[in-house]
Amino acid sequence: MPRAFLVVIDSVGIGGAPDADRFFNGDLPDTGANTLAHIAAECAAGRAEAGRSGPLHLPTMDGMGAAIRIASGTDAGLPNHPTGLHGAATEVSPGKDTPSGHWEIAGVPVPWDWHYFPDTQPAFPPDLTAQVCKLAGTKGILGNCHASGTAILADLGAEHMRTGWPICYTSADSVFQIAAHEETFGLDRLLDLCQAVAPLVHAMKVGRVIARPFVGTPEAGFTRTQNRHDYAIAPPSPTLCDWAQAAGRRVHAVGKIGDIFSMRGIDKVRKGTDAQLMQHLSDLVDQAEDGSLTFANFVEFDSLYGHRRDVSGYARHLEWFDSELAKLLPRLRDGDLLLITADHGNDPTWSGTDHTRERTPVLGYGVGKRDIGNVMFTDIAASIAAHLGIPAQGPGKSFL
Repeated sequence: MPRAFLVVIDSVGIGGAPDADRFFNGDLPDTGANTLAHIAAECAAGRAEAGRSGPLHLPTMDGMGAAIRIASGTDAGLPNHPTGLHGAATEVSPGKDTPSGHWEIAGVPVPWDWHYFPDTQPAFPPDLTAQVCKLAGTKGILGNCHASGTAILADLGAEHMRTGWPICYTSADSVFQIAAHEETFGLDRLLDLCQAVAPLVHAMKVGRVIARPFVGTPEAGFTRTQNRHDYAIAPPSPTLCDWAQAAGRRVHAVGKIGDIFSMRGIDKVRKGTDAQLMQHLSDLVDQAEDGSLTFANFVEFDSLYGHRRDVSGYARHLEWFDSELAKLLPRLRDGDLLLITADHGNDPTWSGTDHTRERTPVLGYGVGKRDIGNVMFTDIAASIAAHLGIPAQGPGKSFL
């Protein structure tokens, strides 16, 4: 039986979203945001030279240039000689966040409007704050605002260690984040707190509670660890993962996929840094069972480079991923399909620090060269299901 590998390169948007004017970074609409095209332009202009040099070089993902042209009509300066499947995908869910993008890629558009906390201080309603304090066993919380995850540690890490109060903050996403020191507050205590808070905010249609553990000292500075954990609201109906599992297929999750789908339809999870996730994906190319689905997310494009508006770092990571992909593709078995896409944009040249509303690339390996044009996110799930020979339950249509 054929296998499928669905790989999300988190936040690698390619512009062209038809509703970008409805989504904002601060007061600026996302109209014109184009993560990949703008990175390529900065590289070509010699303005992305930290740790790399010259034009953006993605020889393995040779369909990216064509995908950008399909999505936004932009000549990004990338080669336009694709050898595999290539196209662009459009999202309809009313969000530019992780759950919205991944659920829709897996066949389930979000049927509601997410709740977003206002960019005020305090950001959270008093009754929610009181409940968090009760669950944490503290007299208060720190933060209670919109903030960058790294900046708020620098601002409040020392006070957190002194008081023991959890640092609670949000962003333009539908999210409630809790940061705490792994040693002085305790990792298990933080995870238990986030698990207890999750049902409270899920009832408000807030998408995720994220545990943000960190280590360090006021003197040496604070660093977030790899023990992040997302407590996401469950998808409203069965996703591609459920379809595959119901058909008796094994479903392997690489990265934060298990968290995003609340472990529904997931058999086994592998986590780590992006470098470790690439090794996990490599192992699964060799070892995954016939008929299985491997669903992977590489988050560092977004978390380390997009939000931090680091163009050079983003370009380096794209080139690293491309070179690693070149090692994987020759080892695919006959009949395997590997699809690469993204869940939203995060243009590092754009105003603000939040995601950008964009179309995303769809690149395929194992099914020959074909131009699929503009498709919907849900068509990705339908296509994976068709390839695996399992029933699809969502609104998408296969492009295979």
